[in-house]
Amino acid sequence: MNMIKALAVGSVAALLMSTSAIAQEVTMRIHQFLPAQAPIPAQAIAPWAERVTEESDGRIVFELYPAMQLGGTPPSLFDQAQDGVVDIVWTVLGYTPGRFPKSEVFELPFMLTNGEETSRAFHNYVTEHAMDEFSGVHLIAAHTHGPGLFHTADPITSLEDLQGMRIRGGSRIISNMLAQLGAEPIGMPVPETTEALSRGVIEGTTIPWEVTPSLRISELVTNHTGFSGDYGLYTQTFGFVMNRATYESLPDDLRAVIDANSGIEVARAFGRVMDEGDIAGLEIARELGNSIVELDEEETARWREAAQPTIDQWLQDMESIGLDGEALYAAAQAALNAEIGQ
Repeated sequence: MNMIKALAVGSVAALLMSTSAIAQEVTMRIHQFLPAQAPIPAQAIAPWAERVTEESDGRIVFELYPAMQLGGTPPSLFDQAQDGVVDIVWTVLGYTPGRFPKSEVFELPFMLTNGEETSRAFHNYVTEHAMDEFSGVHLIAAHTHGPGLFHTADPITSLEDLQGMRIRGGSRIISNMLAQLGAEPIGMPVPETTEALSRGVIEGTTIPWEVTPSLRISELVTNHTGFSGDYGLYTQTFGFVMNRATYESLPDDLRAVIDANSGIEVARAFGRVMDEGDIAGLEIARELGNSIVELDEEETARWREAAQPTIDQWLQDMESIGLDGEALYAAAQAALNAEIGQ
């Protein structure tokens, strides 16, 4: 009788342990807007997911959904994470104008150096000055891409060449800058760029080299214009974020795995992938025999001067919504200066 009772107790305990283990296994869906083979999905998000699965002993697993496979549009991604439609998204913050005013400062003209340094600076800046903009989600990492440049049907070798060109802009700040520089900005998420170029809706686009292969940009246009010096024309800001309820529902040990795979080193890794993608994208354009122009220091200085009103306008915009734009701009520059050469 005692043996039967002991066996019964042991069976119940085993069942409870098994049920507990099953209850602690988590499947998360990651949604983003680029094709699976693009650098960030293939070389940043997928390795991140594999690392988390390994460090959680297989208790956290991921389903990866590229190219908006779960529906919606790129501007809806942040809300999908915040509302729990999906568990994790990677998105461009500038796709929702006015939502991330403090974060916008990193998109201002001639702020960035390269993807890796600027990503570290941006993540630090966000954690110190803009976490209220991410209050509805759990921030895994905030990062940027490398130097943005022009990819156009007709060559741009001077500021005058840009005048009146229909150019795709990826955010409010970038479109404002294009207008100040004399172009006709056409705002759209980056996945729409290929079709817009093919149909002649736009004559060129502002994107980094990194994304050009997956969008076939160097096959659609043959001219590419960048800038001299240590600072690129512009960058865009990105958020890799998790639904807050998903994060908070994890048992402590699994939450610790997510924490260990969040923060500035993740931002740095994503930025480094962007930099490596820039090298690959540039090489493809060279192999195709495209025209690649780097404006000299004197011409670049002209563009800096022409872009200054974009910065002035942003400072006014911040004042109009009760934010100290001067202080935020100074904080962003300080964060960048701290990372240069690290």
